[in-house]
Formats: sequence, C-alpha cells, structure tokens
Amino acid sequence: MNARTAPVWCVVPAAGRGARFGAERPKQYLEVGGQSVIGHTLSVLLSHSGVAGAIVALSADDADWPGWTECAGKPVATCVGGATRAESVLAGLRALPDTVRADDFVLVHDAARPNLAQADLDRLLDLGRADPVGAILAAPVRDTLKRAGDDGGIDGTEPREKLWRAFTPQLFRRLQLSRALQAAIDVGADATDEAMAMERQRLRPLLVEGREDNFKITTPADLARFAFELERRRV
Repeated sequence: MNARTAPVWCVVPAAGRGARFGAERPKQYLEVGGQSVIGHTLSVLLSHSGVAGAIVALSADDADWPGWTECAGKPVATCVGGATRAESVLAGLRALPDTVRADDFVLVHDAARPNLAQADLDRLLDLGRADPVGAILAAPVRDTLKRAGDDGGIDGTEPREKLWRAFTPQLFRRLQLSRALQAAIDVGADATDEAMAMERQRLRPLLVEGREDNFKITTPADLARFAFELERRRV
C-alpha cells in the first residue's frame, strides 16, 4: 500500500460552543435519529475504508463527550482544543499518532457536518492526494450575490462565476498544515478554515466539487433538515 492509497487520519475540531445555535448543549451533542450529531459525523467518516482513525479536539471543560475510544472498529482519541478553530485543529494535528508522518495527508472535518457522502470522500482522497498541496470539498456558488450597503439597501450585484462555497473535509499534509496554522495564529489572523491558512502561505489547494447537501449544522433549521435527510434514507 502506497501513500496514495493508505488510509488517512482525520482531525475533528469539536471545542466550539455553537453559540449561534442557541441550545443549552453544544450543537454537536444534540440528538437526531437516536444519535448525537458528532456520532453521525464520526460514523460516516470512520466507516470509509480510506480513513484510519480520528482525533477529536474537545474543550477543556467538555462534559458531554461520551468517552468513545473507537467507532466502526477504528480508533478514536481526543485532545484539548483551543479558543479558535485553528488552535483546535493544530492541537489535533499534534496529537496524531507517531505513525502519521510529517508528509502524510490528514483530513480535517467539522464535527457538525454529518451529511457527508461517501462518494465525495472518495473523490477528495483520490484527487487531493494527487495534488502537491491538497484539496477541499466545495461547491460553486449558484445564487445571485448582492452587496449590501450600511442602510440595508443593495449597492450592487457581485459576479459569481469563480466563487465557490468551502466545505469539509479538507485534506493537507500534516507538517505543512501545522506550519500554516501556526503562522496564522502567530499574527492573529482568523483562519476560518484550513484552506485559508494554506492560502496565506501562497499555496493553492485544489477545489473538488461535492454535493450541495454536505451542510454544516448551524441553526435549528439545519438540524431539522438533517433529521429529514435521515428519515428520507430510511424510507
């Protein structure tokens, strides 16, 4: 088995509070279809043959983590995350087992993005590991985009031809991503995803088109949408 086909580890940042959701518990622990959101996320990741295991970055005072050490017969470990996404992902990268080498590819996937399609992960691993930098799942912007003025009125229409919506998983080499995240942290840059940290190093990750329904649960409406998706599959 070579580097292009060997299973990769995944870092799952889950230290966020999900304040925008407005629930008493972090959104990743809300139940849908008899299982927590993060349970669904780990299940879809670790049931894929191309994923070897997962590191979940938790907040220091997380009281909801169920203590899982495996999922789908594969190892699950945890580490303490940070105040920002970049800090949590960096902590996860540092907590990876020693068998994950500096130039090995690693996935990063949102804890609250449970509706990942296996075929999308197939494509990301296949195309991303063939790219010198790595790749992210994304989708072209299809809606008309408006630029708002300070008064709430429309100031103009933005061209959308080359705009994409960034999803996860995102796939990069362990050391290269670690350095990019640390560089962003050092200057106080808010890297809202891993690709942004890589872009700051003048690197150009590949865009791999994925399904539009690989959505992140941010609001109660998103949770209801995921419940609908689960029921649709059962039917």
